[in-house]
Amino acid sequence: MKYISLSTQDIKEMMKVIGIDHLDDLFTTIPEKIRYPGALKIPGPFSEPELVQLFQEMAEHQNSYASLTSFLGGGAYPHFIPAVVDYVSSRGEFVSPYTPYQPEVSQGTLQAIFEFQTLICQLTGLDMANASLYDGASGAAEAVLMASRITRRPKVVLAASLHPQYRQTIRTYCRNIGLILEEVAFTEEGRVDLESLDKLVDNQTAAVVVQSPNYFGVVEEWAPVFQISRQKGALGIAVIAEALSLALLQPPGEAGADIATGEGQSFGLPLAYGGPYLGFMACRQEFIRQFPGRIAGETIDVEGRRGYVLTLSTREQHIRREKATSNICTNQAWCALRATIYL
Repeated sequence: MKYISLSTQDIKEMMKVIGIDHLDDLFTTIPEKIRYPGALKIPGPFSEPELVQLFQEMAEHQNSYASLTSFLGGGAYPHFIPAVVDYVSSRGEFVSPYTPYQPEVSQGTLQAIFEFQTLICQLTGLDMANASLYDGASGAAEAVLMASRITRRPKVVLAASLHPQYRQTIRTYCRNIGLILEEVAFTEEGRVDLESLDKLVDNQTAAVVVQSPNYFGVVEEWAPVFQISRQKGALGIAVIAEALSLALLQPPGEAGADIATGEGQSFGLPLAYGGPYLGFMACRQEFIRQFPGRIAGETIDVEGRRGYVLTLSTREQHIRREKATSNICTNQAWCALRATIYL
């Protein structure tokens, strides 16, 4: 985005339009005691070389993951990002368009979303994927709400080895809607305790939520977990915080998961101080009517040509709020584009 400064005359005209005499009038609603007194002490102005040198000097005082061997993890992982990801995703055709409501002028964006969904289905071993969610935590929470709508049951069992921030996000989503959240313990090996799980899951349980690799980095055995949930009529939700693991481990769909969701930051997104990241979600075909977010579909136009459109957009901007499956909106489509290029 270009920066064009305002002239004194520009400021006067704008103040006249909104009916104020002084710029301070814009801040009268902010108590004086919490306002910053005076002007910020910002050095400069600098020429471009001087500014680059300043930031290089500042960066030298910090430790970077590039100069360290880091195993911090915790839901954000440093991976090599090929230059082509930055190049293609930075093209104006992809960066500038908003939500592709008009398919006749948005075929490129819609096809990219469709390809992203296809790749997520291949990685998870499930039938359907959506256009993206905010991040792994919101994806896990949306999956819990989706399971409660499908089963109409009030209880959800979370693995204690699930990322603590994911668990907190789920609690926030569920706090005022009557869902009961219970946690199942883990064994000394760091995996879900199957005996405890079998006792916790009952005919009031909507879903069992398990992460693999879990917060301890341990690979869970999804199949026996989801077998227990299925026997009690509950859905199995697989959470993946490190998306690259999907290329090496058994797809959650093959292990019996009904819904898979997670964090796609590993697919071509930098650490970037924690965001923006990329949530993904996939499910079985039978649950598509309760799927949150947007879905790009392939169709044929009146002349028989292949095209792409938004379909089954059961979000609050498209249908009545009380009937919507989610309030997820424009979300992370550009991050999903980067993931598609990376994959």
